[in-house]
Amino acid sequence: MELDPLILSRIQFAFVVSFHAIFPVFTIGLASYIAVLEGLAFKTRNPVWTKLSSFWTKVFAVVFGMGVVSGIVMSFQFGTNWSAFSQASANFLGPILSYEVITAFFLEAAFLGVLLFGRDKVPAGVHLFAAIMVATGTFISSFWILAANSWMQTPAGVEFREGVFHVVSWSEAIFNPSFPYRFMHMALASFLTGGFVVAGVSAWYLLRGREVEANRKALSMCLWLLLFIAPAQAVVGDFHGLNTLEHQPAKVAAMEGNWETSRNVPLLLFAIPDQENQTNHFEIGIPSLASLILTHEWDGEVPGLNEVAVEEQPPVAIVFWSFRIMVGIGVLMILFAVAGLVLRAGGRLYKTRWYLQGMRFMSIAPFFAVLTGWFVTEVGRAPWLVYGMMTQAESVTPSLTGGMALFTLIGYIVVYALVFSAGVYYLMRVLYVGLEDADDEEHASDRPARPFSAAHVPFEIESGSHGVHQAKPANEGGH
Repeated sequence: MELDPLILSRIQFAFVVSFHAIFPVFTIGLASYIAVLEGLAFKTRNPVWTKLSSFWTKVFAVVFGMGVVSGIVMSFQFGTNWSAFSQASANFLGPILSYEVITAFFLEAAFLGVLLFGRDKVPAGVHLFAAIMVATGTFISSFWILAANSWMQTPAGVEFREGVFHVVSWSEAIFNPSFPYRFMHMALASFLTGGFVVAGVSAWYLLRGREVEANRKALSMCLWLLLFIAPAQAVVGDFHGLNTLEHQPAKVAAMEGNWETSRNVPLLLFAIPDQENQTNHFEIGIPSLASLILTHEWDGEVPGLNEVAVEEQPPVAIVFWSFRIMVGIGVLMILFAVAGLVLRAGGRLYKTRWYLQGMRFMSIAPFFAVLTGWFVTEVGRAPWLVYGMMTQAESVTPSLTGGMALFTLIGYIVVYALVFSAGVYYLMRVLYVGLEDADDEEHASDRPARPFSAAHVPFEIESGSHGVHQAKPANEGGH
């Protein structure tokens, strides 16, 4: 069987991006949380805030390092697997990615050192400033990366001449039609991810009676944040969907599993898309609800995939189910945030074990939501790499062979499995130590080493079916 370099390159880039995406979406939200903690510590001089900040800064450093390692590879792949695209888009993407490194990565890296090692070596105000700069750097980085990716979704400000994109308006190219919605959507996703992880870990510590005061404060802060951010994400997602309907109707049609352009389109809760026959099987839906959501009218017209040539349709099943998983997790997030408010009002927030256990497991839910959201965004754009202007087939490196793509794909999987296993193992050790030692690290050498067991952390490391280490929630009494 002949290996297709295009398919393998798509799989390889999807693997690398999916692996990388889970780290920045967490660190962006966590960096802002650490900056808030540092501000509270600076203002109140309460050691609880310092203890929380020191602990989560350690977690941030580990995850930030894993994100850097996994992210460097993506830029190389543009040259190795997508050289035709790199050459065509260099006038725009070259400067954009350079700005990201100069204005964001250097800022984060420089001040992260002060944040990690400067607590007792620089004035408190300088340490707070470092925390703010790290948080600012994460948002600057996401600004440039999303500007680049949004331009590929809704290209603007360029002319495509003789196989090369020429920038005619930098403002239009950077602030392209989908950028504001996608940037806000990702920013809120980052806050949701950071909030649920901190809340989940804090709930796990409370279940074990560890550092009760500090973890109650952390859980309370995060639940107030989630109570507003989770519904806000649904509203922003609605605006994002309307923007996508305007500029990428085929993607929306795939999300809805809608084949025929029509009115009073139902919202499908379940269906099995059959792209070969251009239909669905076993549909279960709510009448007219898709029309209402997408057009804000009960009888609004929703485009169908029949408006697009078959060869220009995205893989419908992946987009259809990824969208439903993302929305389902979003609804679950809102329910947990509201349940937290109800329990808080009844004075049962820190005593209700089922809720604390649920928050433990919800700490990994945002990562699945982010991944499925990226699947909708990227797979839904197929077969275009720059929507409506340059296809994936036109973008792949001409001299790339299937064997070369397969070899590098296997190499990335092996290396990333090792990086992920080592990173998660060290992260679990940090979580096991917890907050007890976060405020007196200078005496760490005087204490005997503690025995470490994966059973003592909120997630345990075990081998997956293919030998790749995975992180999964651990039950108190075993599986």
